Formats: sequence, structure tokens, C-alpha cells
Amino acid sequence: MRALLAAALLSLVLAASASAATVEITPSGHAILDGSAPASLRHLVAAANRIATKPYKYGGGHGRFTDTGYDCSGSTSYALHGAGKLSRALTSKDFMHYGRPGPGRFVSVYAQPGWVLLVVAGVRFDVGGLDEVGSRWWQWPPPDHGFTIRHPPGL
Repeated sequence: MRALLAAALLSLVLAASASAATVEITPSGHAILDGSAPASLRHLVAAANRIATKPYKYGGGHGRFTDTGYDCSGSTSYALHGAGKLSRALTSKDFMHYGRPGPGRFVSVYAQPGWVLLVVAGVRFDVGGLDEVGSRWWQWPPPDHGFTIRHPPGL
């Protein structure tokens, strides 16, 4: 009986991991979402891809979602708006209270006063840290301290 339960559990774990959403970054700097994912996650990745090569612009994305450049909170707001998870742009400090506490299944918001970024299926969407190069997908690990971690409901 134990062996049967263990085999069934292993089968479920393998099936879940095989269909889990993953993100791959293309040479052009865009993300490709593979695997099973809710529509809102697909919309978030598509929105982030639309601005993934825009320059850094202080305050960008706050007066209106469509802008010539984005800061960290503007680009995070744009991506979450594209997923239907946000109706107006938030500041990095606002994101410290956004959604639900802790990491999400697919999307985690890392926020502190002055800086916010997304981790989507293990890949970072960020303005590039201190270089402020603009909204980009990065194969960098998420921050390990100093950030409040939240997630949008359902993701």
C-alpha cells in the first residue's frame, strides 16, 4: 500500500513539473513562455515583452501605461496591468502592500521603497538595477534580502 501511494505521488509530482510554466529569454531580449500556464500569465509575459527593450525613464509608465520609457514601478505596473491584475500604476512602496504576501506560484513581486521587480517563472523582469538600462528580462537570481515579497492573486 505504501509503495502504491509513493508511486502515485511521484507520478503526480513528475506530471506537475513537466507541465509547469517556464520562461526562456531569446537573443532579442524577449521572453518565451512554455508549458501549462493560466491566460493571465501569458498576458503578463506578452505585456512585458512589449516594453522589454524600452529605455529607463524616471516616472515612466505612471502618467499613462503607454510611454516612451519606464522606471521599475512603471514597468512592473505595465506588466501586471497587461495580465488584468492592476488598474493603475503603483509606486515601488505601494507594491510592498500589493496582492498577497509571499511568493506566487508563477509570479513574485519583490518590493522595497525605491525599487520593485518581478520574477516570472524563475526569470527576472527588472530595469537593470543600478545601471537603470530599462525594462529587461534577466537570468539573474531574485534578491536574497531587503525586499518584501508579494504576489498577484491567482499567479
